[in-house]
Amino acid sequence: MAGLFRAAAMVARQSKRAAMLAAGLAMAAVSACNTGSVLSLQPAVDVGSQTAAVPQYEGMQKLVPSNPYMTAAYPRMDEPMSEPEQMPASETDCRGELRRLGVVYTDVQPIHEGQCGIDWPVKVSAIGGIQMKPAATLTCDMAASFAAWTRNELVPSARWRYFSGVKTIHQGSSYSCRNIAGEGVLSEHGKGNALDVMSIELNNGDDIDVRKPGLFAFRTRGFLNNVRADGCQYFTTVLGPGYNYDHRNHFHFDIKNRKSGYRACR
Repeated sequence: MAGLFRAAAMVARQSKRAAMLAAGLAMAAVSACNTGSVLSLQPAVDVGSQTAAVPQYEGMQKLVPSNPYMTAAYPRMDEPMSEPEQMPASETDCRGELRRLGVVYTDVQPIHEGQCGIDWPVKVSAIGGIQMKPAATLTCDMAASFAAWTRNELVPSARWRYFSGVKTIHQGSSYSCRNIAGEGVLSEHGKGNALDVMSIELNNGDDIDVRKPGLFAFRTRGFLNNVRADGCQYFTTVLGPGYNYDHRNHFHFDIKNRKSGYRACR
């Protein structure tokens, strides 16, 4: 009889210890949820008036007005053109050129923001089979110039140097209402006449960062030098790493109209 009582007491003690262990584990789980997973739920970084979810390049904390990684709260939500007005003949002809170059685009509503804006903007999402990420809002003339450079210079250079086609062009800023850094002059981005290229992704998996390559990166250096120099045939301004600190991580292309016909290629 005494043996039965001892066995019963032992079972009770074991049940009590199991209950205490389960309670401890539950408290630990609650604590982990409160200190870990909630803090990790941060909103996606959104930079530039036309850029979202771009790579975190070194030096982003030192933002300047000409840097494509500008802090603006949200990306521009361009609306498709509705009930289009009579489009000028020059714009109609330009869109014909876009189609000839295989540009995938949509017409969006006119943009007017103070001194900035585009009367007849287009939003480019691809050039043939090459994706533009994120889609770029530009004037039609700038879109046509960039598409011609992509097809005639960028793609052949990639095939020659890397034996690969181009998959994606990652851009950091297209239309963006801002002045040139340190000056009171409106940037060509504010007119839709400029585009900043951050990296070029190839079909073979290579992702070519535009930042100045290392001393022994001969193939990358040659490729970037080629596409940069050839850009002067299509744009009136080509600036990139080595020109100044603000352009250390991207190529800036624009079609600024200069009366003298001068081209700034540096």
